[in-house]
Amino acid sequence: MSLVHDNEIISYEVNLKKNRIVLHTEYENSNIIENTKIFFYDVLAHFFETQLPGSIIFDIDNYDIHHFIEGNKEILEKQKNYGWPMDYSTINELEEKLKREQYEYFVISSSYGLNGWVLAKKYEIKVIEILKENDSLCDKYEED
Repeated sequence: MSLVHDNEIISYEVNLKKNRIVLHTEYENSNIIENTKIFFYDVLAHFFETQLPGSIIFDIDNYDIHHFIEGNKEILEKQKNYGWPMDYSTINELEEKLKREQYEYFVISSSYGLNGWVLAKKYEIKVIEILKENDSLCDKYEED
């Protein structure tokens, strides 16, 4: 499992100019609240569905570009004449271009709500841990 298992998706932003997607997530347990940002850099394309309040991430996995091609043939054929996700003549040519340009296929699976995929060159997780308001550092040291 990744560092984002069971994180709730609070919001996400798609910056088309900077080719970046950021998922803002939060994980809460009895001791801490973790605010986590999941960054996708050099994004070529993405597809999200089932965006619901309270969406919970199960995992984010990285798959071979061939899995992207096989799992998305219908939408690739439908959008090909519109230059999406890039200009190409055949599916094989697209697959070769994606590999040559070092794109990766990230699949976001959910326990509930938002799921989908991102084609990007880089993926990064940044976690910030925050104590709950009713906790104090003194209480933590007294337990030891």
